[in-house]
Amino acid sequence: MQPDELRRAVEAGRATASALGLQVDDVVVIHNSDRVALHLIPCGVLARVAPAGQLADSEFEVEVARRLADVDAPVAELDPRVEPRVHVRDAFAISLWTYYEPVAPEIAPADYADAFTRHHAALRKVDLDAPHFTERVAGALREVNDRERSPELPDADRQFLSDTLSGLSAAISGSKADDQLLHGEPHPGNLLNTRSGPLFVDLATCCRGPIEFDLAHAPEEVGQHYAGADQDLVHRCRALNWAMFSAWRWRQSDQMPDRDRRRAEGLDRVRAALDRCGPV
Repeated sequence: MQPDELRRAVEAGRATASALGLQVDDVVVIHNSDRVALHLIPCGVLARVAPAGQLADSEFEVEVARRLADVDAPVAELDPRVEPRVHVRDAFAISLWTYYEPVAPEIAPADYADAFTRHHAALRKVDLDAPHFTERVAGALREVNDRERSPELPDADRQFLSDTLSGLSAAISGSKADDQLLHGEPHPGNLLNTRSGPLFVDLATCCRGPIEFDLAHAPEEVGQHYAGADQDLVHRCRALNWAMFSAWRWRQSDQMPDRDRRRAEGLDRVRAALDRCGPV
């Protein structure tokens, strides 16, 4: 978020928690992108604040968290002191979560894989209407194929990303792997190392697909500790994930910091990942 929008988001998060009887003397911005994560002190709340246009995504995330809490999934919990819902204030959607003090920064690959195994098992117990991963790919394709949405994307790279996204999506969908509910974007930034063990956050990305789609977001060593994973499919999913990452970076509306470097990095990562998985 831009500075003025961020200031309003911080105030919306503070005011929402205060109105619910939670003490807020200070606010620390933990993460700032299209939505922000705020540590509210001293009440120990993590407020996730998004533009009101993302209300449906915020409500979906809260519903996923509620369902997964019932099956003991390794996920961050909503704050138990308030009603589990999304609040709207000053054109922002606000949800309130338990804040976890971070511990050692790195999670060992075997522990990461164990968290995946338990999370996937919990997700198989949940009956939830979630989009297929191919819907996310289709959204990335719309950005790539529409010059008005991505006016700075060079023609050669536009064709490369379009072919990669469509080809890999079809290849992965046509594989023999079973689909199930997934986290959707379980990269290291979305797995907290806490005193309660590793916990997944950012649950709004929940979707359906093969477990390899999730594993491709984690460091490569993690998939090697996950029993039964198809490593060739993991490589293809990793290439697809980098292609989607690249597509988002070329959006005219993208606000990720250091975007020019990220654009170049994304394309390089796609090519490197494709070299590993061979022809699509």
